[in-house]
Amino acid sequence: MSTQATSHKHVLVSGASGMIGHSLIEELHAHGHRVTRLVRREPKDSTEFRWNPAQRTLDARVLDGVDAVVNLSGSPLSKLPWTYNVKKEILRSRVNATLTITAAMAASANPPTLLINGSASGAYGDRPGQVLDEDSALPETDEFLPRVVDRWERAAQTAPEGTRVVLARTGLVLGRGGVLTVLKTLASVGLLSQLGDGTQHWPWVSLRDEVRALRFLLESDDAHGAYNLVGPAPATADEIQQQLATELGRPYKLKAPSTLIDLTLQKAGRELFLADQQIRPKRLLDAGFSFKDRTAAQAVELALKSPEFEPEPGAGV
Repeated sequence: MSTQATSHKHVLVSGASGMIGHSLIEELHAHGHRVTRLVRREPKDSTEFRWNPAQRTLDARVLDGVDAVVNLSGSPLSKLPWTYNVKKEILRSRVNATLTITAAMAASANPPTLLINGSASGAYGDRPGQVLDEDSALPETDEFLPRVVDRWERAAQTAPEGTRVVLARTGLVLGRGGVLTVLKTLASVGLLSQLGDGTQHWPWVSLRDEVRALRFLLESDDAHGAYNLVGPAPATADEIQQQLATELGRPYKLKAPSTLIDLTLQKAGRELFLADQQIRPKRLLDAGFSFKDRTAAQAVELALKSPEFEPEPGAGV
C-alpha cells in the first residue's frame, strides 16, 4: 500500500498541450497543485517556460524549487504510416525530451526529487496467450515499440542520484482525442472494421483514470519504478470497437484481415492494432489505487460524452 502525501506540490509538466497533459493539468489544479508548463512557442505568462528538446536546451533554473516533473513529451504514435523519418521522430522526440529534463535536473541548484516519465504498454510487445504485469520480463525483439520504450525508459534512469523515477506504462487512452477519434470517424461513415480476428487484447485505460493515476503516483511518498496505467478488466479489440459502434448506433460488420493491415500499415498496423497484450495494473492496485472506470465499455461511454479535445496550435507536444 502506497503512502499518500497531503501537501500541495509544484509540478513541472511537459507535453502539456497533448490530450493527456491537458487533462492532467486540470486534474492537478483541481486538487490544489501548482503547475508550470514547458512549451515550445513563446510563453504566454509566468506559468510557462520555453524549451527546445530537439536542441536539448532547457534553463536549469526553471527546475529550482520544483517538487516533481511529469514528462509526457513525444511525437504521436498515430502518425501513419511509420516511414523511416516518422519512426526516427517517434524515438528521438521521446529520448531527447527525457534527456533534456534529466540534464537540467542535474544542473539545478534545488532539483525536483520525483520524475514521472511517460512510457507505454508497448514495452511488452506482442504476447498472445500471456497475462502480463510489471514483473513480466520484457522481450528481446526487433519490434519497434519495445525498442522505443527501452530507450525511453533508460533515458529516464539518467535522472540524478536520489531522484525517484516513475515509469508510467500507459495503454490505449480512451478519451475524446487520439485513437478513439480515428475509430469514431471510421464508425461515423460505416467503415469501422474488425481488425484481424478481433480477439487480441488492447490494454485500455479511460482518460479520467489515466490522469487520476498520474496524480496518485505524484502524491505517493514511495512510488518508484514501472507502473502499468491500464484498466483493471481486460478487453479485446472487438469488444472495444463493438461498444463504440453500439454507442454511436453504427454498424460493425466489416472485416480487415491481418494480411490487409500488414500490407497497408506494415509494422505500425501489426504493433498498434494486432498485438495481443493482456496487461494488469498490478502495482497500481497493490498501492491502493481505485479505478472509476472499471470496464472498457464504461470508458468508451464516458469518452463519447466528453468534449472533443482540440490540440493547442503551436505549443508542440
